[in-house]
Amino acid sequence: MESNGDTILVADDDPYIGKILSDRLQSLGHQVLLASSGRMALELLDSHDPQLALVDIAMPDLSGIDVLKEIRGRGKDLPVVMITAYGSIDLAVQAMREGAYDFISKPFKPEHIALVVQKAIEQQRLRTKVEILSEETAKRYYLLVGKNPKMNQAMDAAKKAAATRATVLLLGESGTGKELFARAIHEWSERKERPFVAINCVGLSRELLESELFGHEKGAFTGAYQLKKGKMEVAHSGTVFLDELGDISAEVQAKLLRFIQEREFERVGGTKPIEVDVRIIAATNRDLAAWVQAGRFREDLYHRLNVIQINLPALKERKEDIPELSQYFVKKFSLETKRNFTGITGEALERLVAYDWPGNVRELANVIEQAVVLGQGPNILVTDLPARIVSHTSTRKPILCYREALNNFRRELIARVLGETGGNQTAAAVILGVHRKYLQRLIKSLGLAG
Repeated sequence: MESNGDTILVADDDPYIGKILSDRLQSLGHQVLLASSGRMALELLDSHDPQLALVDIAMPDLSGIDVLKEIRGRGKDLPVVMITAYGSIDLAVQAMREGAYDFISKPFKPEHIALVVQKAIEQQRLRTKVEILSEETAKRYYLLVGKNPKMNQAMDAAKKAAATRATVLLLGESGTGKELFARAIHEWSERKERPFVAINCVGLSRELLESELFGHEKGAFTGAYQLKKGKMEVAHSGTVFLDELGDISAEVQAKLLRFIQEREFERVGGTKPIEVDVRIIAATNRDLAAWVQAGRFREDLYHRLNVIQINLPALKERKEDIPELSQYFVKKFSLETKRNFTGITGEALERLVAYDWPGNVRELANVIEQAVVLGQGPNILVTDLPARIVSHTSTRKPILCYREALNNFRRELIARVLGETGGNQTAAAVILGVHRKYLQRLIKSLGLAG
């Protein structure tokens, strides 16, 4: 086994057993914390951060089960392996019920110790990785929430759809987060432990897309040198996300309709029906209803896909979310690029809010990333923004009256303060010296709330 530098706590009141385990674990490349009692084990646990604990089940001051309970009571989730003597299997079973990972019996074989330790540490690493991925997933889904009612309606619909097996159709402009919504629906569903497979239907020929979806048999066409499973087959028990579905050919539309109706397909060049259980989430920036009327998309397929329709608003329809989204991207790209950026100036944020964002959230992310990479920091300035965004606000309508001038001033001031507080309305109200409810009414009346 390769040296990995993991720290392992060994607790046993028998110095001979402790030395045997310590020597064996060190030979495997691990660092060992040796405790001769249960209380000493807990002290070492407080002062160090072991990845694994081997605890004797029978110690005079605190039993191994007491130590295990204390470890769990302190919120420590490291795996604990119990060391048991011959004839104490019942105690070992009790320890397993209390949350022990495994147990080893005396006398033990060195190779058995190595195997148990390796599996316990690998499981802990996997749990840690899953926690990190879950945290990253939660951060990604942060982009889906905000103050805009249309986005909140879409989120509510997605959560309701996730609890069903129904096909979902996501409609919205490019860059509005359709794939992110599809992944969220998958993660919130009972299929979350199964595969999520995304297929971008744009730019693929009929033959390539059909092969991507359903796979092909060896020799089905020139270049098909071996059997290939399609995405539908790979995603069995999971979710298939069909992005930009409006661009598929009539032939593939027909095969997809048959698959949705029958839940079976044949590989290209094959004759054997293959049954799979997948949930379909489709997305497009096309007006499919209009395309059905024009004869460019099958009406029966449209109705099969349009069981639950979720409309995603464009960013220009949810401008009240731009300050918070911008601050999120500043933190994200500052960490990724190791740049010391903390926020956006009020003037720069005003330009971002005024811009119409034809590329939606994706374009906003690109603009913030570019500003973080090329800017000096610690805040993004107007000069860090692309010319198209800066010049967009330079051609303003002339001020026609006192009320309009006053509202423009209020709008600019509030946008600037919201930018400096990262969209925190409570903090902005304190800076402006007004009540939070009054600030909320101003935000709404001035059009900053979408």
